[in-house]
Amino acid sequence: MSDATPVTVSDRAAKRIAAILSKEPEGAMLRVSVEGGGCSGFQYKFDIVNDREDDDLALDADGYAVLIDSVSVDYLSGSVIDFSDELIGAAFKIENPNATASCGCGTSFSL
Repeated sequence: MSDATPVTVSDRAAKRIAAILSKEPEGAMLRVSVEGGGCSGFQYKFDIVNDREDDDLALDADGYAVLIDSVSVDYLSGSVIDFSDELIGAAFKIENPNATASCGCGTSFSL
């Protein structure tokens, strides 16, 4: 059995998550999940939450928690949560090795 975390958070994403959550009430966490929908079949969802489920995967982002539910972890296995700040806009991006196709905006994917 490997000790490797199935999902990682890049340094850029961790800094942005910390900046966002530092402005929220104490105990706020970022939840990343996968839902059905989007133009490619599945889509990523980002929510600020205050509750953690027992089976959540919890990742550290500069001292703040990033939560992923047990079902979404399977879809995100091996992924990197990153943050891109470009002229056309700033957004979280998920580099998902399981995705066989994705839409142009990078928020939905197919397996």
